[in-house]
Amino acid sequence: MNIPTAKPRRGRPPKVARENSDTKAELIRVGLEHLTEFGFASSGIDTILKKAGVPKGSFYYYFASKEAFGATLIAQYDSYFSRKLDLHLLNEEHSPLLRLSHFVDDAAIGMARHEFKRGCLIGNLGQEVDALPVSFRAQISAVFSNWQHKVERCLEQAKANQEISHTADCKALSEYFWISWEGAVSRAKLVQREQPLRLFLHYFLQTLPK
Repeated sequence: MNIPTAKPRRGRPPKVARENSDTKAELIRVGLEHLTEFGFASSGIDTILKKAGVPKGSFYYYFASKEAFGATLIAQYDSYFSRKLDLHLLNEEHSPLLRLSHFVDDAAIGMARHEFKRGCLIGNLGQEVDALPVSFRAQISAVFSNWQHKVERCLEQAKANQEISHTADCKALSEYFWISWEGAVSRAKLVQREQPLRLFLHYFLQTLPK
């Protein structure tokens, strides 16, 4: 996946050298938390800086712009979520379809832990794509393609194990999985309960060709 890069144009690092990496990491951590709850277009840098306790000069030492910051957050979230997917979808101790169920279980627990205030950063950005920098569109599409490929491989294993029909179009099913999943996550945030996630999983598994 190509991540837009830009050289910082202004600002300076924190005075204490040991804080440099910690400052950048804190900006990313707070940025991810904020954007998963509020989205990108309506999020001001000043609000994130206040939450992180970081001066504006330090922000511009690490990131040339809000757009560059957003691109970094997308890449970081993809890395984090890809590890979560691999944890479940590559777990050969369970059948492929059970792995999908475990992923949904884990996501439901995570949303409940944060009182359903936080959703999927990539899904949130997809919903406000018209208000985002043009460069984000290709990056977000690449992230979804990455996630879809992981589900596709899991479904291909389900096919090999005869859990689903040998005629199943795993590529199309994996795309359908993520289209439906993002809707379920949005609805779970709206109603503040996990039932939409459970409903999604139930009918996704029911509609798989047997």
